Amino acid sequence: MAAVVRRPVTDTLFTPLTLRDTEIRNRVMLSPMCQYSAEGGLATDWHRVHLGSRAAGGAGVVMTEATAVEPRGRITPDCLGIWSDEHAEAIEPIVEFVRSQGATPGIQLAHAGRKASHRPPAEGSAPIPADEPDGWETVSATDKPYPSGDRGDGEGGEPATTRRLDADGIAEVVDAFAAAAERSRDVGFEVAEVHAAHGYLLHQFCSPVTNDRDDEYGGSFEDRTRLLREVVAAVRDVWPDGKPVFVRISATDWLPDRDSWDVDDSVRLAPLLADAGADLIDVSGGGIHPDQELPGAGPGYQVPYAEAIRDGTDVPVAAVGGITEPTHADALVRNGRADLVALGRELLRHPHWPLEAAHELGADVEWPVQYRRGRFD
Repeated sequence: MAAVVRRPVTDTLFTPLTLRDTEIRNRVMLSPMCQYSAEGGLATDWHRVHLGSRAAGGAGVVMTEATAVEPRGRITPDCLGIWSDEHAEAIEPIVEFVRSQGATPGIQLAHAGRKASHRPPAEGSAPIPADEPDGWETVSATDKPYPSGDRGDGEGGEPATTRRLDADGIAEVVDAFAAAAERSRDVGFEVAEVHAAHGYLLHQFCSPVTNDRDDEYGGSFEDRTRLLREVVAAVRDVWPDGKPVFVRISATDWLPDRDSWDVDDSVRLAPLLADAGADLIDVSGGGIHPDQELPGAGPGYQVPYAEAIRDGTDVPVAAVGGITEPTHADALVRNGRADLVALGRELLRHPHWPLEAAHELGADVEWPVQYRRGRFD
């Protein structure tokens, strides 16, 4: 079961959050965002600067981008991975620096499924056929490839071949997540987040849009969510008892014109994930199919999804999506709509947003000693 979140009478954006035995210094989380800057899956100096600067900038949780648990789980050839000890060793110094700045280091463990083997966005995002040197066969709940032209300018190209995972392949995926979690644990990560959102492998199993199976991993809600629950349990089994496990989900497929995953499904799923060992649900949306109908992306446009899960269950949540203003982020916590606030683009623009927000909100926070001359006195 999820650990109880210990809260004072009124939490604020800068109230520490305790999950299990782990205290997070504030409620700001760097949202996982792909950097497409790895070399053979290995972390580089770019990751040191990207993650390290947000730790020095005051974020509570510094979360890596989607980090592949096996080579074929990468979205692009330039995506981060942790499928070997070499990959763990490459990221270990970055984890150490993040911790030295008082932030809680987290890793998002991911498998792209049929959305793997693509060019990075800067190169057009086209699919890479499996017979090209830097392409590979993708796997999924189905044998239907992700529709070409989905991730870029519409020029598309032939997608990589997609193979439907059989029982042995599913077991290998579960083992890959567990092994990646063990490596992450051993290099000092304090949060493990299972990526089950944005149309990637675990989401592909959950959604009826992509899951066309008739075995124990398809059909009913319970069977479609089975793989995700098995992965969460496997990660929880190897993760330290005192450290939390997060799960990122897409609360809705944004496909009202067909049988698809929706918010009611997510509310139903959350306690099952807690039973499997999740301590917090990181709530996003979409990504399963290019036909999705996005809502207007105004401030906090995905917050209602997190709020629905928090109201419908006892599971803590992170909210994300169009959150830019300190007063807005603070109100989400104060009003009980979210336990963590995940910032993406805003932290790309302003790495020291938490320090600036603390000043605006009148919170007393520690600055890095090297930057103290820049405090708002």
